[in-house]
Formats: sequence, structure tokens, C-alpha cells
Amino acid sequence: MKKTLITLLFIALTLSAFGQKKQQKDKIRSLKIAFITDQLDLTEAEAQKFWPIYNAHDKEMEMLRINGREKRRKLNIESLTENEAKKALKDLVAFEKEMHALKAELTENLLTAIPAKKILKLRFAETAFNKRMLEEMKKRREKFKKNRP
Repeated sequence: MKKTLITLLFIALTLSAFGQKKQQKDKIRSLKIAFITDQLDLTEAEAQKFWPIYNAHDKEMEMLRINGREKRRKLNIESLTENEAKKALKDLVAFEKEMHALKAELTENLLTAIPAKKILKLRFAETAFNKRMLEEMKKRREKFKKNRP
């Protein structure tokens, strides 16, 4: 009985953690959308064309990042042979090329929806948003470290 209760508690806590992670991810996504919307000052017609293109691109980029992260986690550099290291380097270069190709494809697709000037604003807005998020994470980490006994 005790083992069953502990197992159920562990499962509940795990599911709760996953739920919180998704909520946090959704919150960050909402903040990003609001930030980009504010920075680009899209008309209603532009927004209707822009967001489906941008969201599809964002999903592709996320899948690519997840796959890349999984490959890096499985990689133990210390135990690689030279041939395995060369293959890992090729994979890394291919990953970087694919990321670049997706960004270039986004630019081409967005040119059908919004002016080039707003695409440039988008690039700067994404960079600014990421910078703000990193700064916020750094502040929270420092605050957490100070409050820990």
C-alpha cells in the first residue's frame, strides 16, 4: 500500500511539473507574440498573413532545435573515435545549414505578407526579446541564489 501511494504521488508530481513547464512555455510564447506585435506595428491585413507564416516557421525551428538538443545530449565527446567525431561535426554543420535555410525561407515567405522593412524589424525584435529573456533569467537565478540558505 505504501509503495503504491508513493508511486502515485511521484507520478502526480511529475505530471504537475510537466504541466507547469508547458504553462511557462505558453506564457513566454504569449509575451513574445505581444512583443513582436508591438514592435512591428502590423496592420490587420498584414497580421492575418504574417502570423500563420511565422507560427509555421516557429514550429519547424522548435522541432529542429529539439532534434539537435537530443543529438547533443547523446554525444559523449570523450569516448568518441576520430571517425565518430568527424561524423558528429558533419551533423553539426548540417544542423547549422538547415537552421540558416529555414531563416532564409522565412524571409522569402514573409516578403509575400509584409514589407522588407518590417522583416528587418522582426529580426531585431526577436533578438531584443531573447536578450530580455536571458537577462530576466539571470536576475531570477541571482535572486534565487541570494534567498537560498
